Amino acid sequence: MTDDQLLRYSRHILLDDIGIEGQERILAAHVLVVGAGGLGSPAALYLASAGIGRMTLVDDDVVDLTNLQRQIAHTTERVGMPKVNSIAQAVQAINPEVLVTCVPERANAVLLDRWVADASVVLDCTDNYATRHAINAACVRQGKPLVAGAASRFDGQIMVVDPRQSAAPCYACLFAPDAQPEELRCATMGVFAPLVGIIGAMQAAEALKLVAGAGTSLAGRLLMLDAHSMHWSALQVPRSADCKVCAATPWASIPSP
Repeated sequence: MTDDQLLRYSRHILLDDIGIEGQERILAAHVLVVGAGGLGSPAALYLASAGIGRMTLVDDDVVDLTNLQRQIAHTTERVGMPKVNSIAQAVQAINPEVLVTCVPERANAVLLDRWVADASVVLDCTDNYATRHAINAACVRQGKPLVAGAASRFDGQIMVVDPRQSAAPCYACLFAPDAQPEELRCATMGVFAPLVGIIGAMQAAEALKLVAGAGTSLAGRLLMLDAHSMHWSALQVPRSADCKVCAATPWASIPSP
């Protein structure tokens, strides 16, 4: 670590749970962020400020004026720009040492298998049910930890899927892949602007804990926020023996961190 890095990340290094070794693990990590909107914006900014070494951004959308109410990595001047490029500019402005790869494509199984395999941790910052399950399935196949966040109206949620823990559930253990839920999109349902910041920042926190080896992750728990009352609730989620995604996967054979 250089003298400038020791100074930049000194407040992390002072933490017993992180220290120099944990910060070096952060600097060496590769985070895959799928979704460059309301959740991906704060998540990417905090990951960059914390010194994540590599960041790959996946999203096929462009910045729209309606995004600026909550998607804090984007600016008025960048309306019309691909969202991944807009966030890359914001990330580089905060920390030019972060190596950013932009993938302006819609996430699918082929793309996810390619990028998940090379990632240290994956962040699901999307708002599409089918894409969420595709990300979860790719992480289970590749044995990579996943931090999944969601936000709509005044309701937010976050959970961690960690295939390195034999008893930990995957996303499909809680939400059936073949279900057909009502898609709660911001464009039609609305969203409280700070809510995506809260959940996105927590996704960054969980990702940093996972790569640094600090604290206890949310694996096995679904954390839910009602922003109307600022009330948090937690649901313990067991691994399902009948899960169509992870039941046949020998997670116990995947090395723990």
